[in-house]
Amino acid sequence: MLGKQQDPSRTENATPKRREKQRNEGNVPKSQELGKAISLIGGLIALYVWIGPMSEEIKSIFRRFLTHAWEFEPNAQNVYALSIDLSLNLCKILMPILLFLAFLSFLAQRLQVGKLWTTKVFKFKWQRFNIFKGLKQILASPQTLLRTFKSLLFAVILAAIPGYLIYKQYENFLPMYYATSEGVAVYMLQMGLHLASYALLPIVVITVFDVWQSRYAYNENMKMTKEEVKDERKNAEGDPTVKAQQRKKMMEVITKRMMQDIPKADVVITNPTHIAVALRYNTSEAPAPVVIAKGADHLAEKIKAVAREHKVPIRENVLLARALYKAVDIGEMIPEELYKAVAAVLASIWKLKPKMM
Repeated sequence: MLGKQQDPSRTENATPKRREKQRNEGNVPKSQELGKAISLIGGLIALYVWIGPMSEEIKSIFRRFLTHAWEFEPNAQNVYALSIDLSLNLCKILMPILLFLAFLSFLAQRLQVGKLWTTKVFKFKWQRFNIFKGLKQILASPQTLLRTFKSLLFAVILAAIPGYLIYKQYENFLPMYYATSEGVAVYMLQMGLHLASYALLPIVVITVFDVWQSRYAYNENMKMTKEEVKDERKNAEGDPTVKAQQRKKMMEVITKRMMQDIPKADVVITNPTHIAVALRYNTSEAPAPVVIAKGADHLAEKIKAVAREHKVPIRENVLLARALYKAVDIGEMIPEELYKAVAAVLASIWKLKPKMM
């Protein structure tokens, strides 16, 4: 298929970051035929709406010129004045349509590209002056061949269909010699509307295909390799190796701080071997007991070892240890639903070793 990615390694769809970067550089999917089709449709609409005033203005021009033709002296001054007068009248006739078409062309680009303003497209690049690359794109590029074919097809349609319709109407041209100026003006405008209407359908078909093909080729051209996607993710999120090292250092700092706080604990509740949670209850610091250290497996053994070294009571309570380990982070107070169970453990310790609160 024309526009399909030729590099087999580029299998991944472009990431939002890559799309945004390309967009900022002015590289966006854009159909050249859409502007032509919209201009043609807009021209038909404008001609249909403006046909009345145009007809009156054209009749006025014919009436003035034919009425006073026998008085016209073809010298330089009169020809110049006639040219200026005709130019002003043509501007009055055509300017509203041309302004409307200019607005539609702008709208067509805006619908395709969106709000975009960048000066990077004007940035000087040496590769633009690579003659061999340019010749290759002109002579051997499938996209260039496709654009050339579409332009030729567009031109053939705009020439063949109106040409055929004009040929079919040639028998009506001679009677126009006897028609009034109003009749000539109306016939010209109606004929123009008729020609454009017949040329519209194939042009719309070409435009729909071109819009689809342009976006397909753009998405294919934007595809990335798996390595490019990984590199971009690393740049956006950080190198996983570095992040792992940072996480390891952070855990070492947290562990060291926990070990320093364990001697201040009132009790260490265990699972008995897999989990250990150290609690401290001091009403001047917090209204409820606070978890100052917790750990599983190897870290749980270290917590219990430090607790034994500093004679901190250790109590085995499987359900409470699991609940505290899952529900409470280090530095947080225990939840209200665990008050009763923790209070029972602390009360049993204080009975054996009375302590001033």
